[in-house]
Amino acid sequence: MTLSPPIAYGRTAEIYPWRDGMVLKLFHTWVSEGSVQYEASIARAVYAAGLAAPRPGEIVEVEGRLGLEYERFDGQPMGEIMAVKPWLLPRFARQLAELHVAIHKTPGIANIPSQRERLTYKIRAAKDLSTPLQEACVHALAQMPDGDWLCHGDFHPLNVLLHQSRAAVIDWVDATYGNPLADVARTVVLMKGVESRAATDKKALIEMLAMRWFTRIYLRRYFALCPGGEDEYHRWWPIVAAGRMSEEIPGLNGWLRQQVERELG
Repeated sequence: MTLSPPIAYGRTAEIYPWRDGMVLKLFHTWVSEGSVQYEASIARAVYAAGLAAPRPGEIVEVEGRLGLEYERFDGQPMGEIMAVKPWLLPRFARQLAELHVAIHKTPGIANIPSQRERLTYKIRAAKDLSTPLQEACVHALAQMPDGDWLCHGDFHPLNVLLHQSRAAVIDWVDATYGNPLADVARTVVLMKGVESRAATDKKALIEMLAMRWFTRIYLRRYFALCPGGEDEYHRWWPIVAAGRMSEEIPGLNGWLRQQVERELG
């Protein structure tokens, strides 16, 4: 089958229009077959749990590359809409919180990893963290409460598609079972990362101020729906920031290390 031009691009794959009302997530050749199969298993489990996620189809091979079919959802990422319609920011921040709460009310589903084990691995793999700081983070993690609830692991406005009154959450490959407040901290760490560029980039400064406003509204709405966890959320923050450092996002680790050192150094 001849592919049409891609409709979206990601780090691991490109998204193409596909047959029978589906899209095809076509992975780059360096993505292993095991990784594709793992994503398919997570996507099927999440969809079966009744969450607002696209229905996954089959794994196929196209032009020597593995692909995973998904139900086509003709929406646009929340983050992209917000960039051109900033007056919608408060509404979207509240909607993001409401979607996150719905995820966190879902018990952990079969065949997904432990949030605690993944965080421990990421902290140990963070090359820009000194050994004493790694140990401090692992010790702090050991003191935090366990959980057995579904956590997305990469929940932010670009992973929520909107179409009229419908929403779909995508990219569940980092899903775990664990503590929802750690997942909230992860979302805020992701959204506030723009702060690392704000000192030298005027556009990033404007984005930072907008994201601070967005984040405050998101947190206010989340804790209005799930009250009582604010202090624990703050204790998760440096632990999750340390784990984020293992991903080695260009230009971000210096800012993340500052956050960790301020709380646990």
